[in-house]
Amino acid sequence: MTILVIAEHDNASIKSVTLNTVAAAAMLATFTSADVHVLVAGHDARGAADAAARIAGVSKVLLADAPQLADGLAENVEATVLTIANCYSHILAPASAYGKNVAPRIAAKLDVAQISDITAVDSPDTFERPIYAGNAIATVQLLDPIKVITVRSTGFDPASPEGGGASVETIDTTADAGNSRFVSREVTKLDRPELTSAKIIVSGGRGLASGENYTKVLEPLANKLNAALGASRAAVDAGYVPNDYQVGQTGKIVAPQLYIAVGISGAIQHLAGMKDSKVIVAINKDEEAPIFSVADYGIVGDLFDAIPDFVAALA
Repeated sequence: MTILVIAEHDNASIKSVTLNTVAAAAMLATFTSADVHVLVAGHDARGAADAAARIAGVSKVLLADAPQLADGLAENVEATVLTIANCYSHILAPASAYGKNVAPRIAAKLDVAQISDITAVDSPDTFERPIYAGNAIATVQLLDPIKVITVRSTGFDPASPEGGGASVETIDTTADAGNSRFVSREVTKLDRPELTSAKIIVSGGRGLASGENYTKVLEPLANKLNAALGASRAAVDAGYVPNDYQVGQTGKIVAPQLYIAVGISGAIQHLAGMKDSKVIVAINKDEEAPIFSVADYGIVGDLFDAIPDFVAALA
């Protein structure tokens, strides 16, 4: 049994979610002493392949390098994976936008079931995944000969990015599928950590009342803590911040060391995206707010008084 991890990368480096996916593969490998291979599909992607080779627990890196793979178009990545799929018992991808785009196509072409968003490995064919917005955990058994899986990054501690010494092998690529083309990409440049990989997140909700208040109140605290900024869906829908900030079932799933929820009531959809955070601090004037049910520390009070006090204490 050999396990394949499809790496998410930018052709120069490996995205952090790949480390969590490798960790899941390594846990799976402990049941049968399997090898873990990583596929880097891109263009001029030797840097990413070398980075993947240094990940602890990886025994081989497969580099598929071609112009049609430069932008990660799902159709071309899927076609490349299918050329080697029969060599593997498990194919894993991060449960990110990239992985969710590629994995279902692979499963469909292989005519096998896919299991999404696993958070635990019970055996080589049995996995756990959250359902009902994380309020229940389903244990799912896959009987297909090749198991296609996406991995929720918050369910697994990342593998070490250093310490491995895997070989890098170049493999053949398929021709451009031709049914999609890359047009453009708009990348948001942040002066603070990325939301999904930040160790500290400060999130704001509808209680902030406006986008101006969101910036005025939360940014000083985030700057002091070197934290990422997040938001509830209510804050995003109200136009306080862009959609990129949204944490929750329909946004980004995060599990930082510290999550500070400011003016967030704690609707079930939001809790599904952050309740695995190591320490949760909630600030809300409603003492019955659901957010307090998952908080390690809670402050019942006016956020417009509490946050400036926080910032002053950190000075």
